[in-house]
Amino acid sequence: MLRSLFSGISGLRAHQQMMDVTGNNIANVNTTGYKSSQAVFQDTLSQMLAAAGAPQNQAGGTNPAQVGLGVRMASINGNFSQGAAQVTGKSSDMMIQGDGFFVVRADGEELFTRAGSFTFDANGTLTTPNGQVVQGWTATNGVVNSAGAPADIVLPIGISLAPVATTEITLTGNFSYEALPGDIKEIPIKVIDTNGAAQSMVATFTKVDADTWQMDLPDGSTANIDFNADGTAALASQTVGGYTFDTAALTNFSGLTEARVSNSNGSGAGVLSTYTVSNTGQIVGVFSNGLKETLGQIALANFNNVNGLEKIGDSMFRSTVNSGLAQIGAAGTAGFGMVTSGALEMSNVDLAQEFTNLVIAQRGFQANSRILTTSDEILQELVNLKR
Repeated sequence: MLRSLFSGISGLRAHQQMMDVTGNNIANVNTTGYKSSQAVFQDTLSQMLAAAGAPQNQAGGTNPAQVGLGVRMASINGNFSQGAAQVTGKSSDMMIQGDGFFVVRADGEELFTRAGSFTFDANGTLTTPNGQVVQGWTATNGVVNSAGAPADIVLPIGISLAPVATTEITLTGNFSYEALPGDIKEIPIKVIDTNGAAQSMVATFTKVDADTWQMDLPDGSTANIDFNADGTAALASQTVGGYTFDTAALTNFSGLTEARVSNSNGSGAGVLSTYTVSNTGQIVGVFSNGLKETLGQIALANFNNVNGLEKIGDSMFRSTVNSGLAQIGAAGTAGFGMVTSGALEMSNVDLAQEFTNLVIAQRGFQANSRILTTSDEILQELVNLKR
């Protein structure tokens, strides 16, 4: 039987597999986070007809004579280049710019994906469209420990922040050096009490002498604001009536008295109203009182050999013995890209290249089919010799 028949069959099979790979790429041109694949061929066994001969004194050497026995699929390599961004405006949609994979849990198994189309379910758990749970770290008092083992990301629905009473007040501006003793400056101050209610009080400042103003609070507490000869405050801060006043920015220059409150701490009670996701994957809760607090952080994974990952469907990958163990870390650290919220990574399929591959596979299939028909014609001629 002719060897060319079997070579042709192997060529048909290989190009059919190339067609399968190319067709799958084109089918997933709009699949979120999809990474295209490339078929790689290599020749199969070559039969030795004559071995190589060494050069002799009176004759040159001879090269080996071999006949190849066809082609086979050597590997199907993944293309993990960055896909384009599709802006969605949805905070729970995320894409990775750079290296890394999102980590999800399904039936106790860790899986990995570049498709960041996530949503929070009724329990506040961050999940994929198929219900796999996104992994990361939950914050404790606003602090994330990314060195620990990742777990389910759960947004604490209904969480509230207790009121924080005002304890620090910052004063800034100028007390006029030219003011006369007895001159008064009243400064309104808004504070938050221990119940979270906003209160207003007026601090009265009275000029005592050239370098001193006396501060009086409504509760009867009092203190002197002293200035140095160069017009700067003598003390950076002092505590009066249970409040710590930052006076470092006060001055005692000529001109108008325009001292005022520039800042104060304290806040009323607040409930979680929305959230944002930072480029390091931190989920930051925004509360109704205007305060923000870190609630958790998305975990990322990377591998020594991403081409060793196994595709298992649902835009998921599984680690294998050839991918290496998953290296878990936070976005923005060494070996990991950044997270963009409100966007998804589109498929990285290059349609121009895939249509070209389609033509190449088709012509390769046709050429190999000609090997079969030509070999068949030769065999038919041999059969006809008997006639």
